[in-house]
Amino acid sequence: MAGSGTTTERRLETERASTTFITAYALAYLGMWVALLTPVVVTLAVRVQQIDPDGKEGSLALVTGVGALLALVANPFFGHLSDRTTSRFGMRRPWLVGGALTGTLGLAVVSLAQDVPVLLIGWCIAQAGLNAVLAVLTALLPDQVPAEQRGRVSGLLGMAMAAATVLGTFLAQALQGSSFWMFMAPSLFGLVSALLLASVLRDRRLEPGDRPRYDVREFARGFWVNPVRNPDFGWAWLSRFLLFMGVATLLTYQAYYLTDRLHVPADEVARLVFVATLVQTGFVVAGSNASGWLSDRLGRRKIFVLSSAVVFGLGLLVIGLAGSFPMFLVGMALTGLGQGVYLAVDLALVADVLPNRETDAAKDLGVFNIANAMPQSLAPAIAPVFLAVGGGGNYPVLFGAAAVFAVIGALSIQPVRRVR
Repeated sequence: MAGSGTTTERRLETERASTTFITAYALAYLGMWVALLTPVVVTLAVRVQQIDPDGKEGSLALVTGVGALLALVANPFFGHLSDRTTSRFGMRRPWLVGGALTGTLGLAVVSLAQDVPVLLIGWCIAQAGLNAVLAVLTALLPDQVPAEQRGRVSGLLGMAMAAATVLGTFLAQALQGSSFWMFMAPSLFGLVSALLLASVLRDRRLEPGDRPRYDVREFARGFWVNPVRNPDFGWAWLSRFLLFMGVATLLTYQAYYLTDRLHVPADEVARLVFVATLVQTGFVVAGSNASGWLSDRLGRRKIFVLSSAVVFGLGLLVIGLAGSFPMFLVGMALTGLGQGVYLAVDLALVADVLPNRETDAAKDLGVFNIANAMPQSLAPAIAPVFLAVGGGGNYPVLFGAAAVFAVIGALSIQPVRRVR
């Protein structure tokens, strides 16, 4: 990769990312997560209930489970292809635009589906397209942002991810009278923001002669980064996986916790979850913005990851022991603060320890994104083991176990050597 790779590397060492690019980048990241998270948090469950009210639980589990498995494959796969794209439009732009269009098409199919099989097909199309966008967006951090700015930009991305849940929930509530627009409004927001980023992106170019070979062996390698040869990346992956086991546990079981432990009436759960999400998001935004800026100023990453995961784990313990909704909110505030600091710094840390930033950035970050997606399937699978302790419904043990995962995740970042 003598040509474009070397040129890009020199430019990143000397040029700071512009305010225009950073703004468009954060907006596209927000739009992608609004399009992806709104169905997961709200609208898929509503649509499944409309189509299959009697078997909604099983149908929703089928759709979300298959979608999660596809996400595990799609993210590193499309990232690997992006690293090998020789289009005259650049390496990332074709997948950014194509993925956003594909995701919008898939969500349109979901919104119009009249049975579960068609809905499942639409959701798989959406997952494939949106995960292609996610692979590209994460690769743009090492592509376009020099090391001295990555903490700040990573902090903005962390805020965008947190804000996406609130914005998506608001759109779903405002448009709940229309199944079509509940899906299409978030997806169109994601599409427009992706097109805006594509219009200002100074994309990398890969010459055909510099393209690495792609065969069956390379396809298999696209889902793997050897942790023995690349221990810093392996430890960072493990840290993210363990912390997101805690995040997935909280996201999946907070509604049941309110009804089963705090005895909140069923018709009040949605409102209280929204209030709790607002509180948590406020602390995510505050923690993400401040820590990203401070991390760049100090030139340090690990201490922020360590402290944030400990704070997140403490928040889970408070939630597990809470006897009232106000105490539950205190725990949510702590988890928000910890998650905000973590999301701001961890992505910057990973960008700093990528094994092959010039040739495999999107692929390796796609592998890293598996650490986000896998806990969504694993946490609900193992949670019943902890809930069953002492006769069932043991939420203190469940959230205590999630807190332990988070703290071990914090400790897992300590062996990383290439980052302070």
